[in-house]
Amino acid sequence: MERPAAIAQIREACKNIALQFMKVHPALPHLKDDETMKDSLKAMHEMTVQLEIIKKKIGKLERADDSTVL
Repeated sequence: MERPAAIAQIREACKNIALQFMKVHPALPHLKDDETMKDSLKAMHEMTVQLEIIKKKIGKLERADDSTVL
């Protein structure tokens, strides 16, 4: 697999994970347990931060590849 294809695959996976998080968030209040909701929201926030780090790293690689073309 070439780097551009790998970047596209990773970007798509990150997008899909984020979309799944959006399904979890509205369901949490229905558990009717404040501690579980609080801990779940905290964990989802931390995972979202980590996804953003991945996206920034692959974006940096992508821009580096583009600059070598010139």
